This record gives sequence, structure tokens and C-alpha cells, in this order.
Amino acid sequence: MTAGSISDWGKPRGWTVRSSAGLRAPFRPSRARPRTSCMSSPSLVASRALWSWLGRLDPRYPVSFLITLILVLGEARYGILGGYDRLITALGVSTATELVLSRTVRGRFASVQSAYITGISLALLVKPRAGLLWPFALGGFVAIASKYVLQYRGRHLWNPSNFAISLLVLAAPGSIAILSRQWGNDLATNAVIWCFGLLIVSRVRMLHVTLSYVACFVALAMVRSMITGGPLLADIAPLTGPMYQLFIFFMVTDPKTTVSTARGRMIVAAAVALAEAVIRLAGDFHVAALGPLYPAPPILALAIVGPLAKAIDLYREPDGAKRSVIDSTSTP
Repeated sequence: MTAGSISDWGKPRGWTVRSSAGLRAPFRPSRARPRTSCMSSPSLVASRALWSWLGRLDPRYPVSFLITLILVLGEARYGILGGYDRLITALGVSTATELVLSRTVRGRFASVQSAYITGISLALLVKPRAGLLWPFALGGFVAIASKYVLQYRGRHLWNPSNFAISLLVLAAPGSIAILSRQWGNDLATNAVIWCFGLLIVSRVRMLHVTLSYVACFVALAMVRSMITGGPLLADIAPLTGPMYQLFIFFMVTDPKTTVSTARGRMIVAAAVALAEAVIRLAGDFHVAALGPLYPAPPILALAIVGPLAKAIDLYREPDGAKRSVIDSTSTP
């Protein structure tokens, strides 16, 4: 191998390789970029591995982790459960109902992850008068039973815990309320919940639903603030509360009860936010006809809009058509 000459600009013209036959073939040095330290850093490799692992997981597992995280943080810092007997009742009845109905209706025991998420959601969100446990027992039974009874074309229309909470609030408004107080001003607690929540809904391909709802909520809060003259921050602040965190990360993004297209899911999220804004405005102006909806505007807005949108989506689906739907059991 002989070196080529150097040009007037100081750049090598290349190298030549002399073969055994005496012919010269050009030799081109590799132009591959050297690996930088950041490309092989342990933290980056670990992050990519975690991201890939989350993508392969059944969506129910990260969702179960997130709602457990909310439960642990909320109880440790603020005591939002109000008693572990409530959690045990909600989880026990939800799980038992899931096992009995799945065995009776389908001939096999179903996974209890949906019941687990539903039970925790009820324990966190339902706030009855002191000493009452029947709302958690009834709520757990109704939530899981609704999946097997209230179906259209083989699919249930309501998110289980959304249906149960809506029914409880409408049937016994004097005895039952929902969790409405905020976590407080602890930025770290909210940051942990939001970071994990956004990560998980992203990996289950529902981030567009969460972001659509939040964007519409903020925009409509601005409209409400202009109409009522109230402070804008007061209208936006509920997004930092545990009820809304459960709502935007679990209920409105439930894969089993959302419509089949991404665009449709974004439209439904906007419609839910609009229905909620209408309910809140009606409350501001004391419209008696919508009075029963005032205790839980987002929960009841989803209970009205979501099933209607899902039924229309299923009706438009051709018989026997195979749809691309995330295969997971229903979240709370």
C-alpha cells in the first residue's frame, strides 16, 4: 500500500492498494462517525431499555402501577382514603364480582387487574358520609357488573368506575360526594404523578386523548372566566387535583370504551370538556334543570358523552369487521 500525494490544500488524495496482479485499487478510509460517550452512556441505554420494555408490557400493568402510586402518595401525604376499610371493601367486592361474573358468563376466570384499578378508583374518589361502607360495596359491584350487562355489539359502553360513581352521585347526592379537594401546593407530588401519568398514557397510545382534553379544558376555562368574571387560575386549578388526575389518566383514556380512531378520540375528549364547561356554567348561573350534575361535572359529562360516542362508533362498524383496538381490559 502506497500513500498518495498531498494536494496544495493539504488534503490527502487517498490511498491505493497494490494487489498481487499489480493492479491498483482505490482504498477509501471509513467515514463512520466515532461513537461519542453520550451514545453509550449507561443512563441513556437504561432509558431506552425502560421505554422499550414499557411499550411491550400489557397496558394494564403500567396503569395499575400509576394508580397505586397515586394511592400511596395521596394517603401518605394527605390521608385521602378516609379509612382502609373503604379500600378493602371496594377492592374485595370488585374482585369477587369480576371472578364470579367472568366464570359464569365466559366460563373462565378473568384477570382481576381491571377490578383492582376500579376498586382503588372508587376508594379514592367516592366520599360518603362518615361510617358508610355500602357505597363502596355497591359501587364495586355495579362497576364490574356494568361491563357484562351494559353492552352493545359485544362491547361495554361505560368506563366501569365512571358508571358506578355517576350512578351513586345521582342516586344519593345527600350521602355521597366525590373527592374534590386538591393535593395542596406540593409541586413535587404533582410533578411525580404527572410525569408518570404522561409516560404511561404515551406508551399505551392515549397521550393525544389526555392532551386534547387538557387543552380544551384550559381554553374553555378561559371562556368561563371571561363570562363569569372569576379568576382564571381558580377555573384551571382543578386540573392539579387527584380527581382530575384519575380522570385524565384513566377514565377518559380507557382503551375499551374509547372510539376506534385517534381523530375520533380527540373529538370525544373535546366534547367531554365542552359538556363539562356547560355544566359548570349552568352551576354558575344556578340553572335548576342541571342541578343533579353539579356535584361531579367531569365524571357526569363523560358518562353522557362517552357511551353515546362509543355506540355510534360501534354502529358504524361493519359486521364482522376487524378493528385495530388496544387489547387490554378496561381501566377504572
